[in-house]
Amino acid sequence: MSRITLNSKCRLCRAEGQKLYLKGDRCYSAKCPLERKGAVKPGMHGIKRSKKPTDYGIQLRAKQKAKRLYGIQETQFKNYYQKAKKMTGLLGDNLMILVERRLDNALYLGGLAQSRTQAKQFISHQHVLVNGQKLNISSYSVKVGDEITLDKKILQKYADFLPVNSKDFKSPAWIESSNKKYSAKITSLPSIEDINSGVEINLIIEYYSR
Repeated sequence: MSRITLNSKCRLCRAEGQKLYLKGDRCYSAKCPLERKGAVKPGMHGIKRSKKPTDYGIQLRAKQKAKRLYGIQETQFKNYYQKAKKMTGLLGDNLMILVERRLDNALYLGGLAQSRTQAKQFISHQHVLVNGQKLNISSYSVKVGDEITLDKKILQKYADFLPVNSKDFKSPAWIESSNKKYSAKITSLPSIEDINSGVEINLIIEYYSR
């Protein structure tokens, strides 16, 4: 199974021309390559002016950006699209809400991980509990009433560095975070108004509708 390695994350941001916040605190510091080099595409020809993209290229770029932002592989992302088609309501809204409800995303948005990448790591190493039970499935779809917490082992090492402790941190309306219990409770399902990922969902729908 393919995976995104640590050293390739900055290249993904450069390829998209914007920060995807895949490395936590590093993305906010002067060490971020986009701060030092600007939005220059990776590779020896990155600085050259590229050709005008086709409609297909623009659609593909939007889909790739969404996959990389949420850390989802192609097959799984397409499965979300197929599932969203069978749901009532707008296809684009359904797709984004399904992706947003992933456990790794909720952990990140709840301030219990510095990035979605770190959230996946916490989950895969069984340091995350949902309603008191360990869960190692990043794609688990959170439900109203679910309470997400971290085990004592990971808190001893990372508690002081978690975003939930920052004065500037604010969780989305559908997640209630606590820096005393180090928990994130799902109070409602996310709505499209709660999602501010910058994903151009209409282009993704056009891509899969070809």
